[in-house]
Amino acid sequence: MDGGVIESNIPARMDRLPWSRWHLRVIAALGTSWILDGLEVTLVGSLSGVLESKNGLSLSDQQVTGAATVYLAGAVIGALLFGRLTDRYGRRRLFLATVATYSIATLGTAFSVSYLTFALARFCTGLGIGGEYAAINSAVDELIPGKIRGRVDLFVNGTFWVGASLGAVATLLLLGPHGPPHAWGWRLAFGIGGVLGFGVLLLRLAVPESPRWLMLRGREEEARAVVDAIEREVRKHTPDLPRLEEKPLRLRTRDNTPWGEIFKYMLGPGRGRSLLGLVLMVGQAFFFNAMFFTFGLVAKQFYHQSDERLPLQLLPFAIASFLGPAILGPLFDRIGRKPMISGSVIFFVASAAASAAYLTVSEIFPLEIRALAIAIFYALGTLIGGVGAPLFFGSLIAGGSRAYLAMGYLLGAALMLAGALCEHLIGVEAAGKSLESISRPLQSVD
Repeated sequence: MDGGVIESNIPARMDRLPWSRWHLRVIAALGTSWILDGLEVTLVGSLSGVLESKNGLSLSDQQVTGAATVYLAGAVIGALLFGRLTDRYGRRRLFLATVATYSIATLGTAFSVSYLTFALARFCTGLGIGGEYAAINSAVDELIPGKIRGRVDLFVNGTFWVGASLGAVATLLLLGPHGPPHAWGWRLAFGIGGVLGFGVLLLRLAVPESPRWLMLRGREEEARAVVDAIEREVRKHTPDLPRLEEKPLRLRTRDNTPWGEIFKYMLGPGRGRSLLGLVLMVGQAFFFNAMFFTFGLVAKQFYHQSDERLPLQLLPFAIASFLGPAILGPLFDRIGRKPMISGSVIFFVASAAASAAYLTVSEIFPLEIRALAIAIFYALGTLIGGVGAPLFFGSLIAGGSRAYLAMGYLLGAALMLAGALCEHLIGVEAAGKSLESISRPLQSVD
């Protein structure tokens, strides 16, 4: 129904639900995308030494960092492409398409025979991962009750570091003295990532479309059917659900939000939120991409670590960075977004703040453009702070100067502090609030 006015209590029904096994299954199916991303980044960093050897593809330092840039460029394009399609055609279709793209491309990486084929496979892998950021963050936030959305979102984004840890352990086993020959051990590592992706695809087949997205398209009957099914399952363990506290929304339905209206909002009433999203994304993208895509090169160049020991150097960092969002996540709901993001000073905390960049963008933009907003600011942040960072740090590492490398890390730290200041000054407090109260839908009828 395009152009008609509906009245819906779908958001209120979703927000009143207590945490349940249904929500846990959704997170297990959707949150695994960050595990795959962490796995990808760590594999390339940990395997850089092998990829540069005759047992790999005989790549140079510049080709390793160049492949990282190609991967990020693919992620930018994938985010923009799939982000727009996610808002247009639904969360479910696209989070199935993106994980399929990732899986096929990762298997392609395992069969690379030259730098060209390796870079092409990395680009296509990036397409899938970039699309995941938009499709998954929007779906997770729309399916999780507002009172616990912060901790769940941070935990989901923080599982990137679980993937990083798994990648480090897998590389350690595959490149260790008792592992397979290095000539095909690195291929096996990427092959495992592709197979895991197809396993995730099967899990996602059980996840429904976002009822909020269905509501916007005037498919109110389908949206109610999805929520009815969720409530029936939740009532098996919580018979008495809380009463509805929010008034129903009145919306004018339509199939699509025009580009002009999207940018009119982002550069008009939402320009402060746009600046906030951009600064947070740039800071985290520069710092983390610079660190992880060049970690193996730094360890070899300046600390003379062997290929086999590289994963051991990465593992403690990855574990601490996961524990940050996991432990601090509840405070984002209890204390609030602004004080928690602004207080980021060390990696244990900074990793939570980096995850909160995606939480922030997903919360502060209207439902109609949520996935695209995530995609735009992820893309801009990655282009400004991420694509150039591996090349920039690659040149610093090749120069052999510890002082210049330290200055590069200080630049990354300054960008993170700029994000903290921006959050303190113009951040939007969203703790415990419904998505529709944080940012009113563009299609709402007053």
